[in-house]
Amino acid sequence: MKPGGGILADVLAPQQRIVFCGSAVGTASAQAGAYYAGPGNRFWQTLYEVGLTPHRVAPAEFKSLLTFGFGLTDLCKSSAGQDHMLHPASDDTGALAQKIVEFAPAHLAFNGKRAARVFLTDRFGQKKAPACGLQAGAIGVTRIWVLPSTSGAARRWWDIGPWQALADAIASA
Repeated sequence: MKPGGGILADVLAPQQRIVFCGSAVGTASAQAGAYYAGPGNRFWQTLYEVGLTPHRVAPAEFKSLLTFGFGLTDLCKSSAGQDHMLHPASDDTGALAQKIVEFAPAHLAFNGKRAARVFLTDRFGQKKAPACGLQAGAIGVTRIWVLPSTSGAARRWWDIGPWQALADAIASA
């Protein structure tokens, strides 16, 4: 584990435009030491396709997201693997909420519904699974988004639409 940051350290700075939050680092990402490094993961390609980055960033360059005003974290910082492999006790909604309050990004974007469901249930008492898109709740100045997972394991549910809606909201701000 990285000191103070879990398997992969957070990439966070004050008042970022977006902080992307996954459930946990995938196995390939943990092995590579880089966020969203799995060969089937569409994260980096999606950022480029929706216009959030001017070129496709390589997973090894994940820290460069700071230059675009973006951050990275995960709900579970102590385990790696696909969603079904994660133990619910490893999720730390309190730590995520604290990071969002401390760094005050304009948007918190969950990459996948699992992390969003766990967080929204714990922090807002939301009873049903969240729909993709902008959520009703906020954490201070931070608006919350739920986006379809870019993981290759979630390919059958893929929809770039909510990602484009987030990019459009950023562009119009």
